[in-house]
Amino acid sequence: MFDFRFVLLCFLLVTGAVSATAQEAQLAFGSVKTDPSLPVEVTSETLNVNQEDGSAEFVGNVIVIQGEMRLTAERVLVIYNQDRSAIDRMEATENVVLVSPPDAAEGDWAEYTIGSGVIVMKGNVLLTQGPSIISGDQMNANLTTGMATMTGRVKTILQQGNN
Repeated sequence: MFDFRFVLLCFLLVTGAVSATAQEAQLAFGSVKTDPSLPVEVTSETLNVNQEDGSAEFVGNVIVIQGEMRLTAERVLVIYNQDRSAIDRMEATENVVLVSPPDAAEGDWAEYTIGSGVIVMKGNVLLTQGPSIISGDQMNANLTTGMATMTGRVKTILQQGNN
C-alpha cells in the first residue's frame, strides 16, 4: 500500500533543504594579516584634489597598495579624517579587485576603512581561494584578523581532488 504520510514527509524534507540555501558564510581571507598603520601607496592616471571637503579622487587604472594588500579599480575616492592628518576611508568603484595573497575578490564597489582594516565589497562579489569560488552580494573582510563574511545569496563551488 502507498503511504501518503511518507511521501509528504519526504516532500517537506526536500523543500526544507532547498530553502535552507546559505545566506552567510564565514571564511578565512588572505594568509598575511595587514597592518593598517603601514603607508598607503596609490597610483593612477589622474588625481583630483578637493580642498573644501578634504578628499582626493584617483581616476584611471588605480592601484592601491598597503603591505601585501592590493586593491585595483577605475576610480578611488580617498576621504581624510576631520583634521586631514590621515586617511579615514577609501571608496573604490568600477572593476574593483582586492588581492590579499593568496586570495582574490572582485566586486562592483568597495569601501576600505583604514583604521579598522575592514573592507566591505558589494555587488556581484566573487571570491577565489585556490580552486574554490564563493559568490555573494556582499563581503566584509577584516584584513587585520584575516577573516571575512560573505552574505546575500551565497554560492560556493568547492573543487576537490585533481578536478
